[in-house]
Amino acid sequence: MKEDFKLLMISAMYENGGNVTHRFLDGHPEMYVYPFESQLGSSLVNDSLSSTFPLKYRWPVFDMAATPEMDYKAIIDEEGKVRARTSNVSKFRHMPFDFSDDERAKHYMNYVNKLGRSRGNNINAFFRATFDSWKDYNKTGKNYFYVGYSPIIVVDAEKIFFDLPGAHVLHVVRNPWSAYADTKKRPVPLSIENYTLCWNLNQYHALLYKKKFPDRMHIVRYEDVVSDPTKTLGDICQSLGLEISDSLKRPTWNSEPLDAVYPWGTIRKASPEANLETARELSKEEYEIIGERTWQYIDVFNFGSFAK
Repeated sequence: MKEDFKLLMISAMYENGGNVTHRFLDGHPEMYVYPFESQLGSSLVNDSLSSTFPLKYRWPVFDMAATPEMDYKAIIDEEGKVRARTSNVSKFRHMPFDFSDDERAKHYMNYVNKLGRSRGNNINAFFRATFDSWKDYNKTGKNYFYVGYSPIIVVDAEKIFFDLPGAHVLHVVRNPWSAYADTKKRPVPLSIENYTLCWNLNQYHALLYKKKFPDRMHIVRYEDVVSDPTKTLGDICQSLGLEISDSLKRPTWNSEPLDAVYPWGTIRKASPEANLETARELSKEEYEIIGERTWQYIDVFNFGSFAK
């Protein structure tokens, strides 16, 4: 059970298409795709990036003196636990979801008792227990590869690879102009200076770990995902030993087609045209500031002439 656990963690800076990519993979017949952001972080994460990125999006740290029950409660998983425990205030309350967090906790502790307690085994148990407890999940009988999505978790990719030998990370990068234009639509958006700093940090870590772990770190552009999801994500699936499925053509929830990706993210319409229109919402000054602050990655990802 330890050796055969396969996990693909999706990562993306905010409004870079992580939710969109997550939804395109949702209906793949060989994947167990987590329903929301799998916010695996814990309050014990404490390093040089703790003040830059929310702890819920980080790879967790567990108390050495804790118990499996305490570990389970330490995993933040805000979107999942809110939907399960207080569905009336969840932004996903309109979606069918027959799931008990208490039941998942029991499955989780059973797995940890069999596997042994460690960070890798805790995450293994968390994903397995989720799909044991999701009563109306559309299983195909072929599912075996687990998929999670946690924004910016690429910064912890090396820890993921160390803890889970069967894990991969898929990082999604979107041109910073469209990404910032979408993040401005949040109630309390990051400033342009802070947003571009965080965007740069994501790309730095993605490229660093791609060089160190070329077979386990995967990078795709959001622009390629929405232009041809079957080809772009099909190539990733093939590299993981998975089939190229027709399900990759469209975003879904529990294998049911979605008209819009929202409320999984700010991006409502996943198309090249909408992506370009979004970038053009920026002022000339904003466009120039973003280009100046992200210059070192613009050419790397072939964004040089985007929206000009």
